[in-house]
Parts: sequence; structure tokens; C-alpha cells
Amino acid sequence: MNTSTRESLLRTFRVAPGRPMRLKDHDPAWAGTAEMKKLGHEDLIDRARVHLEKTLDGLADAQELLWASNTHAVLIVFQAMDAAGKDGTIKHVMRGVNPQGCRVHSFKRPSTEELDHPFLWRQMKVVPPRGMITIFNRSHYEDVIVTRVHPELLGDRDISPSQINKAFWAGRYDDINAFERHLVRSGTVILKFFLNVSKEEQRRRFLERLENDDKHWKFSHADVAEREHWDEYMRVYELALSATSTAHAPWFVIPADHKWITRTLVAEIVTKSIKTLRLAFPTPSAAEKRALVRARNKLKEE
Repeated sequence: MNTSTRESLLRTFRVAPGRPMRLKDHDPAWAGTAEMKKLGHEDLIDRARVHLEKTLDGLADAQELLWASNTHAVLIVFQAMDAAGKDGTIKHVMRGVNPQGCRVHSFKRPSTEELDHPFLWRQMKVVPPRGMITIFNRSHYEDVIVTRVHPELLGDRDISPSQINKAFWAGRYDDINAFERHLVRSGTVILKFFLNVSKEEQRRRFLERLENDDKHWKFSHADVAEREHWDEYMRVYELALSATSTAHAPWFVIPADHKWITRTLVAEIVTKSIKTLRLAFPTPSAAEKRALVRARNKLKEE
């Protein structure tokens, strides 16, 4: 994939700041450009795998620079419907990085302690320090996605139904944008990925889990219940992505019906974003260079 093609693809998947977006304009089953499709399905998969491996090598190098330079951090956010492939994407894309420099946080239903704090509190506690990559497997966006589909959950925060209106959600979007802007100003790169799986592909993956004994542990009856709210989820995702995709913290809508496409695109975007920071290994001071020379001479004399 040449540079111009790569840039064009990134623009295709990035949600433009300040503009309403529609998920129906993003094909969950996207499998390459017309030129790429001429290769045939199997050849395309093979080429994507080769490209992914090269990209992961580049990501490992970029992470080493990020760690060594200690000037920036990277926050990666994943949101999606169930069975869209968040866990698999994280596993495959991050498999080549140094575990010391990467952390994954999964956010489930808030605890009693978390409910007693502002809704962004539990994310603020675990944002990445300089030199680190942190991944949010689900995130603060649950508080404008799940709670908007199920506003009764806001009762856990003692928020009454009379308070829940357009102004309430606009305020939450503003809080999220301010939170992310603060992180960016402090040197954090924020990349947000919505893995866009189709309803039919989700159905197929659920059935696969039910028909394979080794995958039963991945299935939750609540997942099927949430499918009944599919259209509402799509609507609130469109609202959230439109309101919170900014120049400094963009959303990318990644096609998720083909796992190899999902993983390749995410790896490409993460790697490219770190490389654009133009990081460099620390330069030793004159005193440190003299100490290095002494250490080398001492070792040679043994």
C-alpha cells in the first residue's frame, strides 16, 4: 500500500470533526479498495497478513522510541457492539510490543465507589503516564452510550429522570471533550476506534460461540437481549461520535466484519500516529558520554 493510498484510507475511516456522521455510510464488510479486490479473497487476506506483520514490526520500534523518549503517552479507546472483535484486535495488534510499556483496562459496570465520583473519575485514574500505551477496552463513552439506551442506569448516580434531556447529554459530551483536550495538551495522543460490525455478522459470531463448547464462556445472555436495542445503539453511537470526534482526539469507524481488515487498519493507524511524533532516543550529556567511555574501557580490560 503506497503512502497516498494509505492517507486516503485513513481519511475514509476518520470521523470529520464538527459534522454529523451516519453509520450507514460506513460499510462494516469493507474489504479493500477496488484495486485490492482484484487480487481475490485469499490473496487479499495473505497480503493483509504480510502487511500486518510489517506494521507490527514498525509498531514495536515506535513503542520503544515512545518508552525511551518519555515525552508522550498514547491512549487507545475501543468501543463496539458485542462480538465486534475488541479483544482479538487488542491481542493481535499489541502482541509485538513490550508488555512493560502497555496496559489494558476494561471497564465494566461502575462500582459503588465509582458511582460516588464524577463519571470520568475512574478513567482519569488510569490514563497513561509518559512513555506508556494504555488501551481502554470500553471506556468513558459507556456513559453516553449504554446509559443513553438505558437511562434507568443513571439512577445509580442519583440522577432523576427529570434531569435527563438534550442539555444533559450535551454537557457530558462537553466534559468528555474537555477531559481529552486536557490529556492531549499534556502530551497524550488519543486514538478512538469504533469497531463497526454488522448485525448479521454479530448474529453469526454469537451462533459460533453457542455451537462451540470452547467458546461458551464468551457468551452472555445479556448480549442477545441488547440486540433488541440495535437501532437505538446505532443512533446514540452516531450522536456520540459526531459530538466527540475532534482534530486532537479523532474517532475512526473501522469495518469489523472481516477481522483481518480490522486488525490491519488499527495497527496502521496506531503505528503511523506514534511515528508522526518524530520521537528520538535520549542524547547523553557530555558527562554521561565520558562515563560510557570509562565503562566500555573497563569492560575491555577485564
